[in-house]
Amino acid sequence: MPNSFVHVELNSTDVAKSKEFYGKLFDWKLADVPMADGTSYTTIGVGEGTGGGMLKNPVPGEPSMWLAYVQVDDVEASTAKAKSLGAKVVRDVTEIPGVGWFSIIADPTGAGLAMFKPVPRGA
Repeated sequence: MPNSFVHVELNSTDVAKSKEFYGKLFDWKLADVPMADGTSYTTIGVGEGTGGGMLKNPVPGEPSMWLAYVQVDDVEASTAKAKSLGAKVVRDVTEIPGVGWFSIIADPTGAGLAMFKPVPRGA
């Protein structure tokens, strides 16, 4: 399905506490992945359905929040279209090497949403 939700990410003020809570609440498979910048990213495997991840909230002073990612064919065009429709671009198009590209917007009501385009399979 075009423009489906493909990833859900927790930007947490306390990743260890979040992992403990969600690890006990749900039967999620949590796995830590080291990042190039020395931080860690926790993947969330849910079995069936859309998985996600957890990371330290990159915005100091902001509360923990869940952020949904929608897959798009063209992140730049989708980001520009969102802006033309009244969205604020919170994070412009950013590459995740070997994974894809994403941007984060706040819609006209202030709700956050990320758009994502994966690296083509076999690339």
